[in-house]
Amino acid sequence: MPNRSSGLDFSDGRSPNAQLDQHPDLSGDYAAGNVQPSHLQRNKTERRRLQGLQRTNTTTSVTRTPPEARTMMQKYKVWMINEGGRQMFFGIWVFLHLLVAVFGFLNYQLKDNSVGARATFGITFPIARTAALVLHVDVIFILLPVCRNFISILRRTPLNDIIPFDKNITFHKATAWSIVAGSAVHIAAHMVNFAKLAMADPDAKTTGQRIVAFLAANFITGPGATGWIMTVSLGIMVFFALEKRRRAHFEWFWYSHHLFIVFFINWQLHGMFCMIQPDRPPYCSFNNIGVFWRYWLVGGVIWIGERILREIRSRHITYISKVIQHPSNVMELQIKKEKTTTRAGQYIFLSCPEISYFQWHPFTLTSAPEEDYISVHIRVAGDFTTALSKAVGCDFETKGKGGPKDAPAGGKLVTTATNPMINRTLPRVMVDGPFGSASEDFLNYETILLVGAGIGVTPFASILKSIWYRMNNFNNSKPTRLSKVYFTWVIRDFGTAEWFHSLLHAIEEQDTQNRIEINIYLTAKIKEDDMNNIIVQDVGAEKDAITSLRAPTHFGRPNWDRVFSSITEKHPETDVGVFFCGPAVLSRQLHQMSNKYSDHKGTRFFFGKENF
Repeated sequence: MPNRSSGLDFSDGRSPNAQLDQHPDLSGDYAAGNVQPSHLQRNKTERRRLQGLQRTNTTTSVTRTPPEARTMMQKYKVWMINEGGRQMFFGIWVFLHLLVAVFGFLNYQLKDNSVGARATFGITFPIARTAALVLHVDVIFILLPVCRNFISILRRTPLNDIIPFDKNITFHKATAWSIVAGSAVHIAAHMVNFAKLAMADPDAKTTGQRIVAFLAANFITGPGATGWIMTVSLGIMVFFALEKRRRAHFEWFWYSHHLFIVFFINWQLHGMFCMIQPDRPPYCSFNNIGVFWRYWLVGGVIWIGERILREIRSRHITYISKVIQHPSNVMELQIKKEKTTTRAGQYIFLSCPEISYFQWHPFTLTSAPEEDYISVHIRVAGDFTTALSKAVGCDFETKGKGGPKDAPAGGKLVTTATNPMINRTLPRVMVDGPFGSASEDFLNYETILLVGAGIGVTPFASILKSIWYRMNNFNNSKPTRLSKVYFTWVIRDFGTAEWFHSLLHAIEEQDTQNRIEINIYLTAKIKEDDMNNIIVQDVGAEKDAITSLRAPTHFGRPNWDRVFSSITEKHPETDVGVFFCGPAVLSRQLHQMSNKYSDHKGTRFFFGKENF
């Protein structure tokens, strides 16, 4: 058995070596040892409080047999559960690009009215024109993924089973990288073409004159000047859109991305100068120059409609009704807005003109549709969230009276619309949305597994509230077909969880039928003094010493193999929705687990991740 140096032990005191390996709290990455650690052993009262999944795997040491080898057809059916539709859609998109490239190249290489251009430039002429044609195809798609109202409508149709609308941002990025690649090919081919023009210029007889002619073709001619303006605009957009920079400086990304307007205008002008003419008239008719607008038209019109809709909705009466300051630099904004209907799991874009009229930031709704307000929980971390917290009266910098250290677990009421702070008026806010997300589909399943990491729990606050309302028939809520909800929250330390405790306590108290199973995992290393305090307080207690929930807190990372295998055993032949919000590493792990434990004739795990 591997050596274990960690002091974390949840083995229930049975079979010290083998049983420790079987515990779901331990992921198997601890050092090996022959002596079982004595810290934090589960006592009998705590074992009775263990939830169904953990109880099964903690008290049994049966070795699970690996899944049987699957045939090609079985692998295909399992592949279609989570991967098939998305990858087939992307494959069709790639095939369309290849088809356009092949037939476009043949057209420009063989068409009879481009003989002169081919004689002058050679193979680089059809290459440049083919790359331009592929770029025009990308223009059809580039704006559609960011038309969120349009996508929110489509994802409620049967098309959602064919097209992965929840991957809209991924599709937008793929199209953008295709534009980058096509632009590089187009520019490289035209650099060769400009060099050939300079070499063929009868007035350029020396090397210096040819260099001047080459530079003139690049920066003085209409196609050259507009082309470089487009290139610089595209480079700036891509530079600030890279993941690391976008997260570190969202404002730079937001403003620089609006260079797409400059990019599109120059793209339209780029082909209107008729620099390379066909062999016979009409040399430059509307059919063969400046055709960018034809490809842009559909996506552009929908995008303009979205922008107009945003401006109209932002004029609806909207105001902050309550501000609550929570521990761990989290603030809660409760907002009242007329003519707004929400669904659990959706998100909104929020703008505060006092900070910036043009910045819109996405936040997941934490309020349920049954409530008469919409709320968001915002972690104060970046420039915008810091400025917003100060504008609404929160003080996360002061560690003394009123600071975050003094905020109770349920939060500290900062101000309300009816009773504002002295000498402070709550700023105006504008809300765009709500928009649909993967989590919105939770009602399509009888069993769901909700997994949040850190502040990524916010989508599930709305879902858990809505389920709680539905189960108790509060506020004219509709009944739900859900029979079991497994809620798992992976957090680094206890402070991260404090703002969410009141909801979890209410759910646990009202869940008399045990339909919601709560599991909280603390992953940070625990100090020895804290360990001893937990041990003393937990002996004989009916509630957890840390969270005051009946469900005990787990230490370490979840063992997903045991979680998924237990769900498979408890819910045979059931479609299980797995919804996640958090870092990419854990997302990939859950995605792999969903594929690994799916059986096309048995339990099927449908994985969905929040994307903004």
